[in-house]
Amino acid sequence: MRKASLCCFTGRVSRSRTNQKHKNPPQPQRSEEKMENPSTKTENGSAEIVEQKMINSSSIPAANIIMNHDFSNGLQSWHLNCCHGFIVSAEPDFPDAMPMKSGGNYAVITNRTDCWQGLEQDITTRISPGSTYSVSAWVGVSGPLHGSADVLATLKLENQGSTSYLLIGKTSVLKQKWEKLEGTFSLSTMPERVVFYLEGPSPGVNLFIDSVVITCSNLGQSESTSTACVATGDENIIQNPNFEDGLNNWSGRGCKIVLHDSMADGKIVPQTGKVFAAATERTQSWNGIQQEITGRVQRKLAYDVTALVRIFGNNVTNATVQATLWVQTPDGREQYIGIANVQATDKVWVQLNGKFLLNGFTSRVVIYLEGPPPGTDILVNSLVVKHAEKTPPSPPPCIENPAYGVNVIANSQLTDGTNGWFPLGNCNLSVATGSPHILPPMAIESLGDHEPLSGHYILVTNRTQTWMGPAQIITDKLRLFLTYQVSAWVRIGSGAKGPQNLNVALSVDNQWVNGGQVEINDDRWHEIGGSFRIEKQPLRVMVYVQGPAPGVDLMLAGLQIFPVDRETRFKHLRRLTDKIRKRDVILKFSGVDSCSLFGTFVRVRQTQNAFPIGSCINRTNLDNEDFVDFFVRHFNWAVFGNELKWYWTEPQQGKFNYKDADDMLDFCQKNKIEARGHCIFWEVESTVQQWVRSLNRNALMTAVQNRLTGLLTRYKGKFRHYDVNNEMLHGSFYQDRLDKDIRADMFKNAHQLDPSAILFVNDYHVEDGSDTRSSPEKYIQQILDLQEKGAPVGGIGIQGHIDSPVGPIVCSALDKLGILGLPIWFTELDVSSNNEYIRGDDLEVMLREAFAHPAVEGIMLWGFWELFMSRDNAYLVNAEGDINEAGKRLLALKQEWLTHCHGYIDEQEQFQFRGFHGTYELEVISVSKRVLKTFVVEKDESPMVLSIDL
Repeated sequence: MRKASLCCFTGRVSRSRTNQKHKNPPQPQRSEEKMENPSTKTENGSAEIVEQKMINSSSIPAANIIMNHDFSNGLQSWHLNCCHGFIVSAEPDFPDAMPMKSGGNYAVITNRTDCWQGLEQDITTRISPGSTYSVSAWVGVSGPLHGSADVLATLKLENQGSTSYLLIGKTSVLKQKWEKLEGTFSLSTMPERVVFYLEGPSPGVNLFIDSVVITCSNLGQSESTSTACVATGDENIIQNPNFEDGLNNWSGRGCKIVLHDSMADGKIVPQTGKVFAAATERTQSWNGIQQEITGRVQRKLAYDVTALVRIFGNNVTNATVQATLWVQTPDGREQYIGIANVQATDKVWVQLNGKFLLNGFTSRVVIYLEGPPPGTDILVNSLVVKHAEKTPPSPPPCIENPAYGVNVIANSQLTDGTNGWFPLGNCNLSVATGSPHILPPMAIESLGDHEPLSGHYILVTNRTQTWMGPAQIITDKLRLFLTYQVSAWVRIGSGAKGPQNLNVALSVDNQWVNGGQVEINDDRWHEIGGSFRIEKQPLRVMVYVQGPAPGVDLMLAGLQIFPVDRETRFKHLRRLTDKIRKRDVILKFSGVDSCSLFGTFVRVRQTQNAFPIGSCINRTNLDNEDFVDFFVRHFNWAVFGNELKWYWTEPQQGKFNYKDADDMLDFCQKNKIEARGHCIFWEVESTVQQWVRSLNRNALMTAVQNRLTGLLTRYKGKFRHYDVNNEMLHGSFYQDRLDKDIRADMFKNAHQLDPSAILFVNDYHVEDGSDTRSSPEKYIQQILDLQEKGAPVGGIGIQGHIDSPVGPIVCSALDKLGILGLPIWFTELDVSSNNEYIRGDDLEVMLREAFAHPAVEGIMLWGFWELFMSRDNAYLVNAEGDINEAGKRLLALKQEWLTHCHGYIDEQEQFQFRGFHGTYELEVISVSKRVLKTFVVEKDESPMVLSIDL
């Protein structure tokens, strides 16, 4: 049996809280809660809006509008109204159980203290006024009753602050017997919110529910019926999607729309059908063509959007066309949600594809196309919005004889001259001696003991382009889904002016793939390291080394490209983890006659690992009960995706929006979740809002100080960390416009305003060898420069947006940064692969490397839920709540990092074990009694001796 419980939470939340209880209204008593509506931007500007379809065709069979009607997904989509409940998925084995009715699952509702308490589901977005709906459900009862009990099907109707109730049907049920409850209902007008629920038996009586069905019973009426029933099939919810009925159901958004069968003297014709629409006389970039889809969309469902578009006029040959949702929430708030965009041209029709999900409730939803400059027409041939098909699970890759550690480069030692190599471009290759005789350190870490290098190197001269260098074709030597490590010694000749960027690159069917980079500013040999993976069969793969300016000689020695053995690395990391994340514990018992202690049974169970693992969340996520449940159960830290950034809290000068951050912080505090403050400033100019960019120097300095004072005074003591000035290795907006000390001053002022917060630097590509701007060496120098100016830098943030990670490369960066003695956090970790198993492998690499390194003190994922992550194919849970293989890997690791053990008290009245740092429950069971205690294992190298008084 799967169990769940929830009290007085009906899916709506107050504006200030996510689970606020309200007084019960008079007769019949029910729990009421007002709905909080989401702000819908995500980190990448995409959105989470979910839709359900409206059917105008009498040929489509009636569909059940109840989600999870057979409880095959537990209590997902259902809410327990001030009672408890669980799902029976096998022959029941509890008191007063009832035999299976449908052969599948059924719900048992318990701990009912009033007759109105039961099971409910919000059906607001799945019904329409004027339609008739048929209701049926199998119900039963058990517990303290004599004779029969009435079970009722009821609608709760909420509208403008008032609540009414509509009885659908009822049935009289005898104990231990299933009865079918049936009824119908129709609404003449549409309330703000409609909740269906089952209730009725007296307090203390358990309610059994199986196979709940609500279908629209007027689908057989004429297609001219003005109001149709909402269904959950695969039909397009866009009405008149191909303009076959002219411009019916369409309108212009701030502009005019017209219909064409051709344009531009017949050069533009429809790709499909006979006509297309044009949004014309556009004076703003947001002007376009729109359709209202209110009532045809359902929350917590993912939708695919496809459109055929192009542009015309105003001498614009290409421009971005974007699909956007405008959403109005029941409290009147407006939200703009970017779904997808495409680069459209004036030459051909292009297809726009996107996906969205709605977490919260809405009163109006409009989809529209926008984007090109004013004066340019948007042409639309078709628009389709359908419930997204679930992506089938990825098969685990089958890799036979992977040849871990075997170099795919021919004649790497150059013992046969330049055989196997060729010059890319009109440069010259020759072999010289004098290079290092040992493998680069990161390769040694992967390969272990290895034969020495020959000391030969390739000298590349007569280079007239930066891309010229030595190359090999390695197509037939690579295997799909294997992660390859790249390692080499490189050097440059004389004549270079300034630092030179050297790169091991791959051309995969003429697409550039980064195999590692290093910046050189002297005449020494330098290690270069990186990684790559190929997941689609290529026709041609070439590896080459490039980078110095034309005229600068390039030297290459000992190039190694080999598949890495992750399992062997994991074994090594488990040993390190045992050393740094565990502690010996000695429990010494007292309090009773020592003769009775020897041989007493002891069970130790860890309930929480002390190592923080958190995730990014967005305000709208809190309106999705499934998201909240997963997050609270599996994470203990949070970081806000957008809602604390300056462009969010003050989008226009002097107009502040702290409501979203307040709601999120309140949610974290109620659930005992620590929060990181991300971020006070962001140094990359493209992320700075326009009004800030337009300020002169003095006004900008004032605005910076106001931002610091306003934010840190408001939230003093509430955020454990702050990313003070995000991505200073990749941007310099504030430093360029103010003085060179502004960065250090930001840290110093932040510390004065909130001394309790640990202040972090935060940047990306520090750990993977793929970006010379953010090498560990440059990061270290930046931190030292800040500290020299008095900046109280308290932590190092490594974002961790990484592809095909290799443990020794990541560990090398951590080792280098670790010399500063500051805590290191992975602050925005995500990995991306089309294959869920490979995604899980990558995630495991990063989690194990972080957990096994003594300098790392926490991990924050940059999201986990589909459509709420900045990178594609990085999610662990799909949009509708299904955990994929990568998500299962995370949960398995979290379980592995909990210590559970049991045994008996020895003759010295002790019980010893070695366990992870964190919180524990202790159970001592003797013949006469059972004792429960809790304790915490702190980090320390010496054994922990804990006295337990029984």
